[in-house]
Amino acid sequence: MKNHLVKIFHGFLAIAAVFLWFLPVASVAQSTNDVDPDPASRQINVAPVKVDGEIIFFIRGISSYTAQQRAEAISTRIIDAAADYDVPVDSVQIISGTDRIKIFAGPHFIMNIYQADATREGIQQAVLAEMIHHKLVITIEKYRHERSRPVLIKKIFYATGALVLLLLIMFGLLRLIRWVNRLIQSRIKSKIESMETKSFHLIQSGQLWKAFHLLFHVLRIVIIVLIIAVFFQFILSLFPWTNSIAVYTLNLFLEPVLTIFRGFVSFLPSLAFLIVIYVVTRYLLKLIKMLFTGVQTGEITLSSFKPEWAMPTFRIVRVFIIVFAVIIAYPYIPGSETSAFKGVSVFMGILLSLGSSSLIGNVIAGYSMTYRGAYKIGDWILVNGNIGVVEEQKLLVTRLRSLKNEEIVIPNSLLLNSLILNYSTKSQGQGLILHTTVGIGYETPWRQVEAMLKLAAARTVGLKKDPPPFVLQESLGDFAITYQLNVFCDNPSRMKEYYTLLHQNILDVFNENNVQIMTPAYERDPAEPKVVPPDQWNTPLTKEK
Repeated sequence: MKNHLVKIFHGFLAIAAVFLWFLPVASVAQSTNDVDPDPASRQINVAPVKVDGEIIFFIRGISSYTAQQRAEAISTRIIDAAADYDVPVDSVQIISGTDRIKIFAGPHFIMNIYQADATREGIQQAVLAEMIHHKLVITIEKYRHERSRPVLIKKIFYATGALVLLLLIMFGLLRLIRWVNRLIQSRIKSKIESMETKSFHLIQSGQLWKAFHLLFHVLRIVIIVLIIAVFFQFILSLFPWTNSIAVYTLNLFLEPVLTIFRGFVSFLPSLAFLIVIYVVTRYLLKLIKMLFTGVQTGEITLSSFKPEWAMPTFRIVRVFIIVFAVIIAYPYIPGSETSAFKGVSVFMGILLSLGSSSLIGNVIAGYSMTYRGAYKIGDWILVNGNIGVVEEQKLLVTRLRSLKNEEIVIPNSLLLNSLILNYSTKSQGQGLILHTTVGIGYETPWRQVEAMLKLAAARTVGLKKDPPPFVLQESLGDFAITYQLNVFCDNPSRMKEYYTLLHQNILDVFNENNVQIMTPAYERDPAEPKVVPPDQWNTPLTKEK
């Protein structure tokens, strides 16, 4: 017991250390907020300025002229200026005004730079103008370079080579897939068929092979589509007219992956906290189970606490600990703050509350029966006319095994409102009293009747000799006296057997002493006593004569 308590104490110290280690970090993470609510609530209307699908810079807008409209207008002006080869690249100039800075490319007006644009970037207006001027020069040079004849011819050769390489790769890939398919059929299909024989046809090889073949076919299609997509992405990115399509399709598939990755990275602190909660809860439950297991086995004794209460109490404590851990972990679960998550939670709660009234009633009844101590596993009980030994006591039902080896399943809510007769509770002490009655005429002395009944009890093997059997005279009837024989036994599971042996011995003793047991329809005394003489006790059956 001492070692058991020492293990539990050490476990609680370890869990407390983990809590103390992580508690300051968790509290700081929840209470610190260095974001000013006012700036955080303001939405800045910005949009990217793009040329050939590439972002040059971002621009802001106002409610009457959105950032998207302004960005599209500036992009169109840059493209018009870059397409005008009469405008030299060095003609891009900055013209300062009273409230704005204008940028021109030759005669082409490009954009205005306002103080609000510089304020958003956190720099001076003139510095922002110089930066945009530099990017415009590079963009115009690149626009014209990408559309020059030598560059286009070189990229056409690249595209042609890529198409040829794609055809070669697809040809080799298809041959490789066919070879792998034949290898799988020769190696794996035979193993799948042998699995059917080893599993005694529980595993159907035909269905398993179809599923595997379908998986292989889907994998083949995915690989081919990915290879084709990569090559076409490369070809589209070669030419300026299709580069925007390549950038759009790449972002279309890449953005979800990046979003998931960024979400996972941002979720790492919460994930660490959830792992800590899980580990602490798991080992705390193990320690508590160790404590209640000690109580159940008797290594730990608690006053006024029965050992059979240990495991049911542990299940209650476990539910409370798990619910408490879920409450703590709930804010750290991804999507817990979304309306959809909350709606599903409310919907599941409503379904549970509507459909679990009888379920909760049976659970409460199960615990009530446990703490009432009406019975335990192994007890023989009588409930609603059913006699059986308690084999299983669950939260919802209790299972009995009858004397006929039948399984009786009784809901705990029915047990809670029923009269339960327990044969095993007192059987190990003074003993369970078995009783039977006989009707004997007034002509037989009552002392002789009691002596014969006690003799029959003494002949019955299995009954207790101490306390001794006793006889009660229940009633003085019109034609007979009703005697009740009471005997003690300590094995309720053999009640039926004891009753049979006891009745046999009573019949033998009364026949030996020529005492008649009264029949139910008694009218007068017969000429001869209605007893079985000893020479007829072992009369063979008709077929045996």
